[in-house]
Amino acid sequence: MPKIRNAENRGLPARWQYIHGAYYYRVPIGLEALWDNKTRYRLGKSLPEAYKAFAERVEASEELPTIGALLDRYLIQVVPLKAPKTRSANRVFIVKLRSVFGHMPLLPFPPKLIYQYVEKRSAKTSARREIEILSHAYTKAVEWGYVDRHPFKGEVRLKGEKPRTRYVEDWEVLECLALPCVRKKGSVLIIQASIRLKLLTGLRRGDLLRIKMSDIREDGIHVTPHKTASTSGKSVIYEWSESLRQAIEIVKSVRPVHISPWLFCNKFGESYLNEETGEAHGWDSMWARFMTRVLSETKITVRFTEHDLRAKVGSDAESLERAKALLTHVDARTTQAIYRRKPERVRPAK
Repeated sequence: MPKIRNAENRGLPARWQYIHGAYYYRVPIGLEALWDNKTRYRLGKSLPEAYKAFAERVEASEELPTIGALLDRYLIQVVPLKAPKTRSANRVFIVKLRSVFGHMPLLPFPPKLIYQYVEKRSAKTSARREIEILSHAYTKAVEWGYVDRHPFKGEVRLKGEKPRTRYVEDWEVLECLALPCVRKKGSVLIIQASIRLKLLTGLRRGDLLRIKMSDIREDGIHVTPHKTASTSGKSVIYEWSESLRQAIEIVKSVRPVHISPWLFCNKFGESYLNEETGEAHGWDSMWARFMTRVLSETKITVRFTEHDLRAKVGSDAESLERAKALLTHVDARTTQAIYRRKPERVRPAK
């Protein structure tokens, strides 16, 4: 049952109190910024004065939609344009954000709320991803005319995860490629063929699995990176070299279905990648089994991922610009920070 109000407060609006000859409003948690950063706001000595002060404050706050309304529009107009896996993750993140910030107006939004949010969350990585969504939603709020400026862009510096540093050595690649397979076709040979091709192109897993036989043309392999397909839509042609031709022929020779339209196909001739979900469970399972054998049957003791092989391509490139081109990055800073994993060599002073 709700708490019985004191006699002097009965008949007053919710959250109003009469204290020492004046009327006060108990500010809901999270809305203090709208009430001069106070938890109890003085409305006035008389009821008419109090009603007038309260109405002015409420009217000002209602000129802007709530963060919950902004997230709803973001969910409807922005999230569907993203990749399937990203869409699923965004929906989960938005639920978390709404539970905390949904009732709040867009402005004011003190940057300290971001730090407090991340501090209280035990899942720090998820919290940072949620804040990224909130930040992008505020960027869209500027575009949609809700606010004039982003309230915390450039004002918050969250500690992120450390970039992965695993560098796959050349001898480790040779160990993987030498793993025996008794069958002429099968998962081991498919994975080994993909490693050869990935080390020549640096392609992401998704882009590798999206290659069709029709993409293999006279001038090279035509690829439109899926990550930027809906933005720049820029395509890349990996020009033929003797090594690249050999890698493609090896992939063709170990395919379970030669008439499949996909370069990498399962035993039914279908793509491993589910475009609706962004998942490639069959491929991921093959990779996991392959790495289990690698760790038990070779000298390799530390597991690595397909993404680590992509980073090897970026690390082994002769220059940052060459690595950026191979990995189809827009910003060289991404290449440098995440994909250049070799220690920098420095000549000693004379």
